[in-house]
Amino acid sequence: MSVRLLCRCLLLVLLCPSWAEKQTCLTSASNCEECIQSGPACAWCSTGPSSNIRCHTSKELRRAGCRKNDIYYPEGSVQVVKNDSSTELADAKTLFLQPQELSLHLRPGLKQSFPLTIIMPTDQPIMELTMDTGPVPAGVNISFRSIMNGNPVVIQVTVEADQCPSNRTGPWSVHITPKGFSLSVKLEITLECQCDCKKIREENSPACNGNGARVCGRCACYDPYVGQQCQTEFFYRGEDDCSPGPDAPLCSGRGKCVMGGCECQERENPNERYSGQYCQCSNFECPFHRGRICGGNGRCDCGKCVCDAGWTDEDCSCSLETESCLARNGQICNGRGNCLCGICECTNPRFRGPTCEQCPLCPGVCAEHKDCVECRAFGTGARKDRCDQDCDYLNVTTVESRADLNFTELVVSCKERNSDDDCFFFYSYSRPLSGHVVHVARAKECPKPFHWG
Repeated sequence: MSVRLLCRCLLLVLLCPSWAEKQTCLTSASNCEECIQSGPACAWCSTGPSSNIRCHTSKELRRAGCRKNDIYYPEGSVQVVKNDSSTELADAKTLFLQPQELSLHLRPGLKQSFPLTIIMPTDQPIMELTMDTGPVPAGVNISFRSIMNGNPVVIQVTVEADQCPSNRTGPWSVHITPKGFSLSVKLEITLECQCDCKKIREENSPACNGNGARVCGRCACYDPYVGQQCQTEFFYRGEDDCSPGPDAPLCSGRGKCVMGGCECQERENPNERYSGQYCQCSNFECPFHRGRICGGNGRCDCGKCVCDAGWTDEDCSCSLETESCLARNGQICNGRGNCLCGICECTNPRFRGPTCEQCPLCPGVCAEHKDCVECRAFGTGARKDRCDQDCDYLNVTTVESRADLNFTELVVSCKERNSDDDCFFFYSYSRPLSGHVVHVARAKECPKPFHWG
């Protein structure tokens, strides 16, 4: 009897869902499914608060003005379907498992757990148990942890789904079998990826001009009203109302005309849908960036991306963030360029670098490299003893005379005094992407000796 009571008590224990430390909800979600699939902490406001925030955590939705009864937040569940008890545990000759069948509804990112009691045959010594599972759906993980040893053995079974699949959400049948035995526990696993918010219905909703009910954030208009806010009184005129023009296909070829109105066809992917008076719009025919529609930074509205705050461009791939463009002086791109999509485009060809602060051709560059040019070209100067260590960054080429040095807009002409003989030497300096390039004239210019008359 004590074992039977223990089993029944353990069956009532479920682990609390494990939340991620940081959750990001798709605040631009246009429907409940998009919202709850964006993160395990995300909830949907079915009637829409005054702040127009529809997708966020339950706490933030309440703070934004959404009523508690209008918040849809599926958490998943574990339900015991079959839980027969053994009548003769002390004389058991075969393996016994309890419960025998469970139904699990999983929300991706949230764990569900239950205890599994295993009573070993009395004529078989207690051994280490390992569990086999039948074919598990992709992205669904099942783990085991022993919470009571001996006979009976109690195993904690934890099931978690990574994400919503693109095709079906179940149910799947999975069997858990102790290794070496044929008896198993059956799990019916269903993923909570769709919304059941239709049960939250606001009749005569002000959002529908009092001409319809607000259901899952949309208006279900009463006859004879139509429109997104049920703002238009409809008078049936036949199929003419299902086409924008005489030569256009009914319902854009994406639906059927019923009582003078278009019923858009459903897509195989439940997250994709057609909409609009003539089914002319879709939420999936928008530009992609890095494999995600609207770059994952916006939503697709009638073939065009509506970008989240801080993003722009037709595919929402361009960030309006400028912090990465700030120079050390606090100016964007050092005041010498434009910050486009978080990257500086320098408008002055003499400046370059991530924030347009590098100016290899600005005044002073000749003196900056003089010692290294002298030691590399002539073996003299202040750095001659450390030339290989300090000056290997220069790509030096010698030419015969100053006249052989080529100068362009992006090449600096330099004249510096030699340290040993007081003569001047000449070189050109440029800074292409490949490094520091120097051409040095071997012929120097020395001052003429002064003779007293």
